[in-house]
Amino acid sequence: AYRIKKYIGSYAAILNGLDAIVFTAGIGENSEVIRKLVCEELDFLGIHLDKEKNNMKSKGIREIQQENSKVKILVIPTNEELEIAKQAMSLIKD
Repeated sequence: AYRIKKYIGSYAAILNGLDAIVFTAGIGENSEVIRKLVCEELDFLGIHLDKEKNNMKSKGIREIQQENSKVKILVIPTNEELEIAKQAMSLIKD
């Protein structure tokens, strides 16, 4: 979580702010603890995680920020196996 926060801070400085933080793949999608650890103490950047939304499970894209958050916090499911299969088929066909 510490290293992710360092990247968020670095990119916020380079980009002069943030529009969104996206959590995806195995850990980002499924670990409410990691999302909480990453987002805590980043309120000075306008990042405000909603604890209840963070703890909810969903198969679709969802927003987990508080209403007053300037930065959207998104959980976006991925399907790595499907993407690997598509790329493998692409290689076989060529």
